[in-house]
Amino acid sequence: MKTCFCLTIHGRVQGVFFRHHTREKALELGLVGFVKNQSDGTVYAEAEGEISAVEKWVEWCRKGPAAARVDRVETIEKDLEGYTEFEIRH
Repeated sequence: MKTCFCLTIHGRVQGVFFRHHTREKALELGLVGFVKNQSDGTVYAEAEGEISAVEKWVEWCRKGPAAARVDRVETIEKDLEGYTEFEIRH
């Protein structure tokens, strides 16, 4: 069964290759969606795929790459969008 989660990630998450590593983790887990920086300093991401894979990705995002400091992650489950790849949006 598939699901889609939207995340808003707070902390030191811009300028530390967070988007790049988030995409790499999503691809490793077979997920599709996107990740982007937001003007308020957060990172926003959506990923869809098998529930267990999305849950692992969300858990990874709660820590992020070594250079990041994640203070808080807001999560919302939503309807599937039908993404075909995982991309970094600008």
